[in-house]
Amino acid sequence: MKLIILDQNGVINKKGDTLIRTPDDWKPIPGSLQAIARLTHTGYRVVTATNQSGIGRGLLDMTTFNAINDKLLRAVQQEGGRIDALFFCPHTRHDKCACRKPNAGMFKEIRQRYGVELDHVPAVGDSLRDLQAAAKAGAVPVLVLTGKGQITQEEGHLPEGTQIYPDLSAVADSLEVQAL
Repeated sequence: MKLIILDQNGVINKKGDTLIRTPDDWKPIPGSLQAIARLTHTGYRVVTATNQSGIGRGLLDMTTFNAINDKLLRAVQQEGGRIDALFFCPHTRHDKCACRKPNAGMFKEIRQRYGVELDHVPAVGDSLRDLQAAAKAGAVPVLVLTGKGQITQEEGHLPEGTQIYPDLSAVADSLEVQAL
């Protein structure tokens, strides 16, 4: 099975200065929805793994979070793609949970749910904690330069073997070429 793990904010959708609090706040990064559609058509199962501390901080309730994700899923579907599952951590950094990135808990859950080792699975993010979680889980860390990606690259300390692409569309291009 071909699997890819995506962070949401900064990879699929624009990341504002504040929390995305409503479906109207959610805006896709140009080309990201089409990239997910191309990955779907190339045979990838697409899942997301995202920290959502706004839930734990009481800034976002589950009804609104689900409405935001419904908008994401509909937008991807309208482009001909599919997201198979959404994994999220609702905790704050103070909760010291195992699932919040840079911990690998969500990745372990993905591995268990799909019954696949992650050693060849690309995990795409825009922050150092996304890449650290991927590396801890044995996945392939992939940095995109959207969202906080450029700052993350400039700050350095990337896990060994991190691949760097301008955006999710370029990741999809690379994976499509590899699939040929």
